[in-house]
Amino acid sequence: MGNFVGAIDQGTTSTRFIVFDKQGNIVAVNQKEHKQFYPSPGLVEHDALEIWRNTQDVIQNAMRISGLSNEDICSLGITNQRETTLLWNRTTGQPYGRALVWQDTRTSEICSDLESKGYKELFQVRTGLPLATYFSGPKIKWILENNPVISEDLKNGQVLFGTMDTWLIWNMTGGIKGGIHITDVTNASRTMLMNLNTLQWDENLLDILGIPRSILPEIVSSSSVFGYAKDQLAGVPISGDLGDQQAALFGQCCFKPGEAKNTYGTGCFMLMNTGNIPVQSMNGLLTTVGYRIADNPAVYCLEGSIAITGALVQWLRDNLQIIEKSSEIEPLARTVTDNGDVYFVPAFSGLFAPYWRSDARGVIIGLTRYANKGHIARAALEATAYQTREVLDAMQLDSGTKLSTLKVDGGMVVNELLMQFQSDILEVPVVRPSITETTALGAAYAAGLAVGYWSNTDELIANWSKDREWHPSMSHEDSQILFDKWKKAVQRTFNWTN
Repeated sequence: MGNFVGAIDQGTTSTRFIVFDKQGNIVAVNQKEHKQFYPSPGLVEHDALEIWRNTQDVIQNAMRISGLSNEDICSLGITNQRETTLLWNRTTGQPYGRALVWQDTRTSEICSDLESKGYKELFQVRTGLPLATYFSGPKIKWILENNPVISEDLKNGQVLFGTMDTWLIWNMTGGIKGGIHITDVTNASRTMLMNLNTLQWDENLLDILGIPRSILPEIVSSSSVFGYAKDQLAGVPISGDLGDQQAALFGQCCFKPGEAKNTYGTGCFMLMNTGNIPVQSMNGLLTTVGYRIADNPAVYCLEGSIAITGALVQWLRDNLQIIEKSSEIEPLARTVTDNGDVYFVPAFSGLFAPYWRSDARGVIIGLTRYANKGHIARAALEATAYQTREVLDAMQLDSGTKLSTLKVDGGMVVNELLMQFQSDILEVPVVRPSITETTALGAAYAAGLAVGYWSNTDELIANWSKDREWHPSMSHEDSQILFDKWKKAVQRTFNWTN
């Protein structure tokens, strides 16, 4: 068996290949960005052939630079941007147009139509998801209805659907020469087509959307030997597959119910392990599959997504120009001792979890002659912590589980002022791990477990080590006063647009 595990991290803006050792340390890495296509407002597309070429390039580059050979890699895991949707021809390997990215909103009419026909509750109960443009099912329907070539190819059984994990695994295992057509339970749970209880495609939902069962991949677990790579990494078992946020949960070793992680990026994605039974949210969260190891029961999660967190710092840099670099936000916020009663609610494109208010718009409130740019910078950082608290409160209500610590990853976790304030507002410890590449690490862990490179999750937990931990330093009363003021500020954002 090789000494290392490889992971492909196929993200929204780039693709990376990372090789890890037994302790979870990075041995080799290479990354390449791909082009974003915006044909008109609200439309976002990727070129799937470019993503496949980039995947081959980053594997080749990382292996060459590090001097590793195929024999050194014992298994390969894949993690991917979720919901991004592609249809392609089984015989030619050519996509039917570009992939529709998760951010793409062209399916809003399809979703509104389904809601007007009374299907909202059916989809929510069976898939754990609201009727939203975010998910793959309506995107598949749109491509089927808008590509004239497809109908003939459908009759001949030539059409395949996949998210990016499926596309890459199909190509890596031979493509037109017998590539395997699979997806894992976490990616399938983001399509609006998989029944959360059976973990299979739901025939009733397929009928409603007019999607033929024949185009869908087989649903497999997240950690199991699916097949073997051909050309590049020839002979290496492909044995891990997880959507990116679930991979981060796995990489953070959130294996017990009640354990949660928050990824701080452009937006925030918080996932909480709820155990082996799906918990339907009454508080504006998504119910999703967290992971499934081999034939064990699936582990479910509640997920809360926040649209604008790191993007708010970029907005202060690019639009208001009160900082030149994102890293200047913390020193500027430290020029004041508190927020000066200023609150910044970044509802730039409405509010996501737990409100789902598309009529909301951003506000900076509580301004007096005393307020300066330091207060605005501080209020912007605090907004991320308050929004995280709102999602966490919803999770605790839905799950009946009290959070003991929050594990954090993503670009914003280097901001120590934010991490301390996050702990103060949540009133629990906040922990940053030593290895912050948790998404790729999660895919590597799933792949390594499947081939016995790691024998069990206890070994993974032993690898996990903290870089820094923050404890609450504020009284409960002070924390609650600030949070109540935030809730008041959020109310002021409602009903701005009709």
